[in-house]
Amino acid sequence: MIAIVINALAVVVGSTIGALAKRGIGEKYITVLNTAMGLAALVLGINVAMSNMGRSKLPVLFIFCLSLGGLLGTVLHLDQRLEAATKHMSKSGSNLVEGITTAVLFCCVGTLSMMGPVLAALKGDNTYLMTAATLNLVTMIVVASSYGFWTCITALFVFAWQGTIYGIAKLSADFISDDLIAEVSIVGGVLIAAAGLGVMNIKDCKTINLLPALLMPMLFFLFKNLLGF
Repeated sequence: MIAIVINALAVVVGSTIGALAKRGIGEKYITVLNTAMGLAALVLGINVAMSNMGRSKLPVLFIFCLSLGGLLGTVLHLDQRLEAATKHMSKSGSNLVEGITTAVLFCCVGTLSMMGPVLAALKGDNTYLMTAATLNLVTMIVVASSYGFWTCITALFVFAWQGTIYGIAKLSADFISDDLIAEVSIVGGVLIAAAGLGVMNIKDCKTINLLPALLMPMLFFLFKNLLGF
């Protein structure tokens, strides 16, 4: 569990370094960083989704997950709630929301962030989690250099996400399967690509409202196991 705390701390430290670096970076350079980050998110998201699509035994599940997750997020007004919560932290609350959403997806989606807690829970192996912490540190330096220190809020999401997976693995090792990881990765890849479009101001996909879609594959496999399908 200590490695999960280190992951959250890495996000805070990276945000601090990035925010300090931002003070010495001109506006045009921040624009370049945004473009680079948007392109990276778009390419990474497509790659994650497509590489896991071949492993999926339910190739249309991600469509239902995105649809139901998006509907739930919209009903809950997640974008408006997060924007209101961050408005007093930044002169441009919507930009901060965009930065937090992008950071959450970068830090939470992927094999390291999902398999790391599983290996830590079942085998006491923190290798994946410590590697994820290093990547989170670097990622947050780049994100915070564009969006500011308060992107450190991402640490709460990282801790909750990895902690939840750790807890599930402790309670039921059989529930965390390769099939589940593949389905979550497909959904996560699509969301990362959507965040990239938003960062580059091509299309505002309201990605924050789509975040509940990451939980939908877990719910599907939970009911599948309970019903014995």
